[in-house]
Amino acid sequence: MAVSKEDILETISNMTVMEIVDLISAMEDKFGVSAAAAVAVAPAAAGAAAPAVEEKTEFDVVMTSFGANKVNVIKAIREITGLGLKEAKDLVEGVPSTVKEGIAKAEADDIKKKLEEAGAAVDVK
Repeated sequence: MAVSKEDILETISNMTVMEIVDLISAMEDKFGVSAAAAVAVAPAAAGAAAPAVEEKTEFDVVMTSFGANKVNVIKAIREITGLGLKEAKDLVEGVPSTVKEGIAKAEADDIKKKLEEAGAAVDVK
């Protein structure tokens, strides 16, 4: 009696996660294979098929060090983010900390320049 792929997929879709884990273990034992090896090969094949890398359009500004002049960096953070004094101080003292996320390259570069002028070390990711 042959079972179709659709029947198998339907059965698996109705299983709990623990039942699927047990099924995978049983398949590994029966066929003498490891599911981890199959998973490791799949991303490599998908990466090879990708035609071109899209240019990154959103950037994160991460302060890695506040340097020697913490007060100036706190002032710059307040200007850039609009945070209150306590929140800006906590952000500066909590390095590495993300100043802004998902912003345009030009804005990220501008923020980096302001923070570096205040004495901080900054990465744009």
